[in-house]
Amino acid sequence: MDLRGLDAGGYFEREGSLGRVQPAFADLVAAARGRLVEAYGNRLHSAYLYGSVPRGTARPGRSDLDLLIALQREPTDEDRHTAEVLGRGLDQDFAQIDGAGILLYGKDRLLSEQERYDLGWFLACLCTPLLGADLAEHLPRYRPDSLLARETNGDLAALLPRWRARFEAASEPVEFRRMNRFFSRHLVRTAFTLVMPEWGGWTSDLTESAQVFGRYYPERAAQLREAAAVALEPVADPAVARRYLDDLGPWLAAEYGARHGTKTPRPEGWT
Repeated sequence: MDLRGLDAGGYFEREGSLGRVQPAFADLVAAARGRLVEAYGNRLHSAYLYGSVPRGTARPGRSDLDLLIALQREPTDEDRHTAEVLGRGLDQDFAQIDGAGILLYGKDRLLSEQERYDLGWFLACLCTPLLGADLAEHLPRYRPDSLLARETNGDLAALLPRWRARFEAASEPVEFRRMNRFFSRHLVRTAFTLVMPEWGGWTSDLTESAQVFGRYYPERAAQLREAAAVALEPVADPAVARRYLDDLGPWLAAEYGARHGTKTPRPEGWT
């Protein structure tokens, strides 16, 4: 068993902290904090950083900024529009990042039983508190087991038709570049969680994730290494996304379902 990412009891250790934010990103994080308060006011319950910035591994000019926002209630269309404007503004004003992504949910959903092993785990284990009271205090501790694997990434088969529609609608190089980065990240993380229970540890490092996966599926190892490389250095070649949609994605979805089952359906209207 590899205990990386886990404590001595085999539970996830929360990754990332504000203390790990590199000096190059300090002004960005401060601006994000201030703009969130200004944008949402008393509608905001709490906000979190995740990804490379709080892990201290962000690369100036190449990494993106990832935020999760918990509102006091379910977000409205206006709230979502505000998040889009906020993300674009941060991306435009700070050359240190290549894009800003914002996840937006009501706090009750984040704490719901249906999301206990998906969004709840994500917040409690992979998100760093930035503003407000930490919702993780109301969530359990987690182990890298098959239930977690199923509920986090057991929906790939359902996602692939949406990915294909996005691919068919794309025409500009910038669209294919962003698509290739998104698809690559998602596939590498899904491939890692496929083998996570057997490996018995956790990593958010995409290169290491591909290496771990390759120990269990050597016939697919080269594909995952390539996907990890594209996730870190995205390219605009549409053939990359096409290979994911025609080969790696369908295979991974089928294998995932066979090993862990499919993700529990969410209530209508939840995305």
